[in-house]
Amino acid sequence: MFLSRTLLRRHSVLPGFDLALGFTLLYLSFIVLIPLSAAFLKTFTMTWPAFWEAVASPRVVASYRLTFGASFLAALVNAFFGLIIAWVLVRYEFPFKRVIDALVDLPFALPTAVAGIALTALYSGNGWIGQHLPFKVSFTPVGVFVALTFIGLPFVVRTLQPVLEDMQKELEEAAATLGATRWQTFTRVIFPIISPALLTGFALAFARALGEYGSVIFIAGNMPMVSEITPLLIITKLEQYDYTGATAIAVVMLLAAFVMLLTINMLQAWTRKRQGR
Repeated sequence: MFLSRTLLRRHSVLPGFDLALGFTLLYLSFIVLIPLSAAFLKTFTMTWPAFWEAVASPRVVASYRLTFGASFLAALVNAFFGLIIAWVLVRYEFPFKRVIDALVDLPFALPTAVAGIALTALYSGNGWIGQHLPFKVSFTPVGVFVALTFIGLPFVVRTLQPVLEDMQKELEEAAATLGATRWQTFTRVIFPIISPALLTGFALAFARALGEYGSVIFIAGNMPMVSEITPLLIITKLEQYDYTGATAIAVVMLLAAFVMLLTINMLQAWTRKRQGR
C-alpha cells in the first residue's frame, strides 16, 4: 500500500497538495483578495459621518432603489419564464430545438455593450418594438429592467435543465393514475423537486443583475434620481476624483454581493441535500 501511494504521488499529473494550495492562495490573493481589501482599506480612512454621507445621500439611495428593485423584478420574471423555457427544451421535441437552446446562451457570449446598443435600438421610440408600445422603454427605469432581464435569463434556464432532465417521469404518471390534476401534479410533485434549483437560478440572476453595467448604461438614460444605477454612480465618482466616495459605495455593493454569495452557496447545499435524499 505504501508503495502504491508513493508511485501515485510520483506519477501524479497535478502537483502535490502543498504546492497546489500555495498557487491557489497566491492566485486568489492577487486576483480577488488584494483588490477587495484595497476597497475596504480605502473606506476605513473615512470617518463614520463622511462614510454615511457618501453611501446614504438621496442620489445614492435612489440608485440603490433602482438597482436592487429592478434586479429583483428581473430575476423574478426570469424565474417564471426560465422555468417555462427549460421545461419546453427538456420535455418536447420540435424543429430548430438546438438553435433555440443555443440562443439561451447568447447573453453569455454577447458583449454587454453590444447588448445594450441592440436593446436601445429595439425599444427606442422609433425602434422595431418600441414604436408599437404604449409606454416608453428606452431611457427610463423600464429599460433598466429589460436589460437586466436579458442578461439574467440563462442563469435560470441552465440551472433548471439538469434537474428537469434527471426528474423521473414515472412520478408524474403515478400522480395521474391516482387522480391528480395537472395543477396538483405540478404543485405537489414537480415543484418540490425543482424548487431548490429554481431558487438557485433566481439568486444567480439577481446577483448578476446587481453588478451589470455595460448593457444598462445605453438603455437607461442615466438620469440622476430617475434611471441611474449604482455601478454607473461609482464610475461617476471616480471620474470626479472622489475615490473615497466611490470605494464607500463599492463596499456597500460588495457586502450585498457577499450576502448573495452566501445565499447561493446555502441554496446549492440545500439542493445537494435534497437530491441526495
